[in-house]
Amino acid sequence: MLNPVSELPGCAPSETVTLLYRPAKGKGALSCWLALPSNMPADATPIVAVHGIRRGAKQQAEALASRAAALGRPVIAPLFDKVNWPKYQQVVRGQRADLALLELMTELRLTGTWRTRNFELCGYSGGAQFAHRFAMLYPQLVTRLTVSSAGWYTFLDDAAFPYGLKERPGKTNDWGPRFAAGLDQFLRIPVQVCIGEEDCVSDDNTRQGPEIDAQQGRDRLTRARRWSAAFCKAASERGLTPGSRFRLCPAAVTTFRIAFSMAASTA
Repeated sequence: MLNPVSELPGCAPSETVTLLYRPAKGKGALSCWLALPSNMPADATPIVAVHGIRRGAKQQAEALASRAAALGRPVIAPLFDKVNWPKYQQVVRGQRADLALLELMTELRLTGTWRTRNFELCGYSGGAQFAHRFAMLYPQLVTRLTVSSAGWYTFLDDAAFPYGLKERPGKTNDWGPRFAAGLDQFLRIPVQVCIGEEDCVSDDNTRQGPEIDAQQGRDRLTRARRWSAAFCKAASERGLTPGSRFRLCPAAVTTFRIAFSMAASTA
């Protein structure tokens, strides 16, 4: 059952968004926050917004509410709680965060929350890690991808997974080749990489080490630039027009409200 919380103002008095909390439907399932416009066409493509490690799903739904009202598109903000999903950022670790999101989207389709074949995906910090990896694994489901302030990335190269797409030595049925299988389709997705110009100092939540620092750089800004460039390079090598756009914010992208306002500005 959806629990109505409040109505948030949109861009005009006739355009409002209802903020709803949807509890998890059983063990291992996801709860979520929804921002549902009062006027929502049947073909409205939903925006799925994935939180960072502070698990601010409600705040993300609120941050995108006015944009949802203006566009008539639902916002779905899944909640990967810390107990059940400590490594949700890596998508396929543990209980498979990717399958949990797929199940949630299927359930929301049955309730009529969305009816299209695919959705727009955006993520902040740890959610940006999840978002770009999910889109690599399921490119057919994602119409547009926005990653904001990711700590680190899976690169489109022959580094061992999860840093790249190569199978790890000694592993069988590894994930690297599975991610690589949909690479051509992934490279056709319009991608926006958002980062702050002051995000140039590593922090405790940024994975560090000689190998990852050599591949991606030591801070979020450098890593965002390198991954965006790697995306464009991989697309060009395949004869595709690069669809990646690098957006630099004039400050540190320290909150999802800034990050998601950038995502929503071109939604």
